[in-house]
Amino acid sequence: MKGTYCLIIGVSRPATIKVGSVGEIRFEKGFYIYVGSALNSLEGRVKRHLSSNKKTHWHIDYLLLHPHARIEEVIFSVGEEKIECSLANLISKESSPVLRFGCSDCQCTSHLFYISEYDTALQVVEGSFHRLKLPCYNLKDFYEMIN
Repeated sequence: MKGTYCLIIGVSRPATIKVGSVGEIRFEKGFYIYVGSALNSLEGRVKRHLSSNKKTHWHIDYLLLHPHARIEEVIFSVGEEKIECSLANLISKESSPVLRFGCSDCQCTSHLFYISEYDTALQVVEGSFHRLKLPCYNLKDFYEMIN
């Protein structure tokens, strides 16, 4: 299965985290939306993000391995089209970007965005998928699809 996904990550306390070559980033308490794509294996990529047993490879790994960060929801769409940057662009209009995060292979300013409230983050993500005319699924759907 191929597709594009958004992780909604809750940060329970402010934290400063060294993120690879980007350097130290201050993460405030609230919710972060990470936009990614998995055009080889969506199942494998999402499972990796959900796992706490991994080495740091991508920028997002540094945040996900921090003890005050937790994935609250995964919203995704299945398909072969590369829409990650279009999705990030839409989300950026309704959130605060974490500059240079997760976008070293494209021209975007970021693929990680901050929103203080969970409900707002969820609405922004789902609304962005709908604006791209894509059906989207959640973490519960993900588990049903892979089992």
